[in-house]
Amino acid sequence: LAQDFRSPRKHRRPRTDFLLPPPTQHHQQQQQQQQRPAMYAVRSVAARTALRAAAPRGGLFTARALAARWKVSTTIVGEPGTPTYRMKFQDDGKDISPWHDISLFTGEDGVYNALIEIPKNTKPKMEVAIKEEKNPIAQDIKKGKLRDYHGPIFWNYGMFPQTWENPHEVNAETKCAGDNDPVDVVEIGSAALEQGAVEPVKVLGVLAMIDDGELDWKVIAIRKADPLAAELNDIADVEKKCPGVVTGIREWFRWYKTPDGKPLNGYGFDEEALPKAKAVEVIGETHEAWKKLVGGETEKGKLWLK
Repeated sequence: LAQDFRSPRKHRRPRTDFLLPPPTQHHQQQQQQQQRPAMYAVRSVAARTALRAAAPRGGLFTARALAARWKVSTTIVGEPGTPTYRMKFQDDGKDISPWHDISLFTGEDGVYNALIEIPKNTKPKMEVAIKEEKNPIAQDIKKGKLRDYHGPIFWNYGMFPQTWENPHEVNAETKCAGDNDPVDVVEIGSAALEQGAVEPVKVLGVLAMIDDGELDWKVIAIRKADPLAAELNDIADVEKKCPGVVTGIREWFRWYKTPDGKPLNGYGFDEEALPKAKAVEVIGETHEAWKKLVGGETEKGKLWLK
């Protein structure tokens, strides 16, 4: 398996056992560290300022405590593992959209809010339902069946709020248009984060994945509160401190649809993991595309907007 990961352009055979994390020290530590409670984003500036002042030094509020104090909460409707399941978001008792109402920006350069849809080491393919009112988190459905990965994903996976990959705009390098979704983020930190958690993450790099002819950026990031975050500032640091992680992400997303008979996914830019500067550029461009979308300057199709 390690040999396969080291040779991303030599695809030997269809397989279902490829969904294994690279055997690095960092990933071994991920299984040993205690999960810390998730922190949810607070939309109002005043609430965020007060939260920082009130939070215990070195600690985070649990989701329940934060909900009680700032009335930011999630509500589960339906049963997990069924088509009726929805995770809905509220702020001060008012329903909000995690895509449109949670701020992308944290006020710190290179650090953005990421919404976790799929906790690491889980299989259900959960996502923000961009065509439903208020955009709750739901399990994806394909051909009438709930969608699960064929093996667990070994990183926290989610999206950046207030971003959108425009399907009407062709990227000059890849010659592909956007996939009509918010920008995806792969969070490589040590803790398994809760579904629905909003975490400030340091952006480290990005892969230009091509899925069925569409451009589907995969931003690589690490939670700001992760113990390793201070040592990682760009994609080269990930390669040095966490050898095998970038290649593992590239190959996991290349192969993950093949058990369903789908072709391998490809990558633009010679399959390279691009540096932080490019990732920040992608986030900025897709944020501008989102602003035009919600501002009515771009055709929305079936997307639900505020």
